[in-house]
Amino acid sequence: MKLYDYNKSSASYRVRIALNLKGLSYQTQVVSLLDGDQKGDAYLALNPTGLVPSLVDNGQVLTQSLAIIEYLEETYPSPSLLPADRSMRAKCRALAYDIACDIHPLNNLRVLKHLTGPLGHSEDEKLDWYLHWLREGLGALEKTLQHSQTAFCCDDIPTLADICLVPQLFNARRFALDLTPYPTLKEIEQRCQALPAFDSAHPDNV
Repeated sequence: MKLYDYNKSSASYRVRIALNLKGLSYQTQVVSLLDGDQKGDAYLALNPTGLVPSLVDNGQVLTQSLAIIEYLEETYPSPSLLPADRSMRAKCRALAYDIACDIHPLNNLRVLKHLTGPLGHSEDEKLDWYLHWLREGLGALEKTLQHSQTAFCCDDIPTLADICLVPQLFNARRFALDLTPYPTLKEIEQRCQALPAFDSAHPDNV
């Protein structure tokens, strides 16, 4: 397995966690978003979207972090990254999509560059945009999870929802968001980070 990866990419971070939780070995090929590697001909031939991550397994090129993780879940089913109960699996996916589809895309690097580039917004306006959507999304997640009876988002072991949550909180800290209003999310994050699969996937450790 070969992972085309950028250490600070939330989407890549998710896949690293999933691979680690599954106990799967893989090689890493760094695609530096800041250096523009994702726009090079070689990478675009692999993944025409120019996004990371991409995973190559048995000669098959897989893209989009959640699709990759679902592939890993189906191909290497143990340990599972989804709860056993059908309704909890739906809740788990919903939480993951809340993060990966509704929070993260609005704060993606290419969106932020478009704000300060062609659209002419200032760095302060960019930061206001970033923090607004983080507060909206994390506030909703906190309300959803604050009365949870499980150690992690949807279970007493990490699931897809936790795999998405931890990278998003990492990004929030990069932009100095005050996380005080989200004690439940911080507690879940702390439990996750105590696990080797999460710790070794951290951007500072890859």
